Amino acid sequence: MPVISYREALNQAMREEMERDPDVFIMGEEVGHYNGAYKVTQGLLNHFSERRVIDAPIAEMGFAGIGVGAAMVGLRPIIEFMTFNFSLVAIDQIVNNAAKIFQMSGGQFNVPIVFRGPGGPAVQVGSQHSQSLESFYANVPGLKVVMPSTAYDAKGLLKTAIRDDNPVVFIEGETLYNSTWEVPTTEYLIPFGKADVKRVGQHVTLIAWSKMVWTCLDAAKELAKDGIEAEVVDVRSLRPLDHDTICSSVAKTGRCVIVEVGWPVAGYGAEVAYQVQRACLDQLDAPIERVTSDDVPMPYAKNLEDEVQPQIKDVIAAVKRALYLA
Repeated sequence: MPVISYREALNQAMREEMERDPDVFIMGEEVGHYNGAYKVTQGLLNHFSERRVIDAPIAEMGFAGIGVGAAMVGLRPIIEFMTFNFSLVAIDQIVNNAAKIFQMSGGQFNVPIVFRGPGGPAVQVGSQHSQSLESFYANVPGLKVVMPSTAYDAKGLLKTAIRDDNPVVFIEGETLYNSTWEVPTTEYLIPFGKADVKRVGQHVTLIAWSKMVWTCLDAAKELAKDGIEAEVVDVRSLRPLDHDTICSSVAKTGRCVIVEVGWPVAGYGAEVAYQVQRACLDQLDAPIERVTSDDVPMPYAKNLEDEVQPQIKDVIAAVKRALYLA
């Protein structure tokens, strides 16, 4: 299989879905003539014209609302936020309209819309551009929330999102766009609500999503040098969540470490921890460990930015606590 970047995989998914379905279109800041702030929409304007690749003004509430309206009348919008931090400007459209219209209309209106763009900390972009907002959106009934970690997952999940008849919040790892993975040339879809075991192990389960999956994989390599084999479970789909795969892994290993780049208070990892202890309490041989960013706005200085976010050493320390080695 060819090895392509996360960015290219997303581009392929949108291109293929736009060719398959003429009702799919893209709208957002700089998605057209600039080819996207992160070049994810590279070449799509030339291929599909301004009718289907629409450069929007700096007005997230406005163009998100246009997308919701378009979805209600049968189109399939892909709304790109230059960063998911900017989705906060449009949160009324996402939470109060997109997520609720199907129920409030008594099923008369589906809202097949994808809100996508980069999320999570990047590198020295300041506290207002470094937030992980998945727990905000995963809290809302009516939304589906997806966070792929690899190019393979990004393509398969985005194609699924575009075909879904419900609103999907699709958060891409801002530091993952250049990462590469094997991606088939044949069409494939990845269903929501299905986690993926990225590494098989027997001593401890590491649960993560988006860029923290890579941190866990690197930590697992280091742990293996000491004879500790960690299993890495990539959640991929936060809402709906795959309880079965997660709990099957924890039941096997008896120990669980949840790693997220978000904040600790009311973070999504707390929900995962609750689900694990509810289903696997009898199989747990140690308390569940959580590794999160520090409970502070992101600093700008690089050394402090690194200190705030979970690092390989933090995951290893949590694993050793779970194994009663520290």
